[in-house]
Amino acid sequence: MTWLEPVTLESDHAILEPLDRRHERDLIEAARDGELWNLWYTNVPTAADMGTQINHWLDLQKAGSMLPFAVIEPATGAAVGITTYMAADEANRRLEIGRTWYRRRVQRTALNTSCKLLLLTHAFEVLDCIAVEFRTHFFNRDSRRGIERLGAKLDGILRSHQIAKNGTLRDTCVYSIIAAEWPAVKANLSWQLSRSRD
Repeated sequence: MTWLEPVTLESDHAILEPLDRRHERDLIEAARDGELWNLWYTNVPTAADMGTQINHWLDLQKAGSMLPFAVIEPATGAAVGITTYMAADEANRRLEIGRTWYRRRVQRTALNTSCKLLLLTHAFEVLDCIAVEFRTHFFNRDSRRGIERLGAKLDGILRSHQIAKNGTLRDTCVYSIIAAEWPAVKANLSWQLSRSRD
């Protein structure tokens, strides 16, 4: 048994189910909604690359370093995006929530807040994590605001951390939520969802 056992996580606003090749068609359509692969500061697969990327994520799952989820919209039953547990460090009970993207139609809805609440609850209350990390490009201001709305705190910026697909150097903003902060973060996310109309 590995630490990151495949699991389905559900709420009224989102279902996270283990990624499978059967999600490919939905994910191609999701990426087309907004042509997400054109965002230079993110890494969303094109339609042609989606199958290869799914296979890569599934290989990382077999290696125990990632648990990829298809994000399912309950109202339609369709996959509308991806999110993962990644950079898993069982010995230190840490992981990162990342590789997250959603089709444009569901962005800025209760779906993302719900996904994060599901993932964080499982990380802190089932996997017994001491910290959960989030990373994003310095120029991805929407992502940074979203991460900060969760209650994550900026640990620092890794300067010239990676070479982006367009050849530019990526400064990576690293955020985290630690176990001691989880009760307040959970209360805030639950409150946000109780006020949501989506």
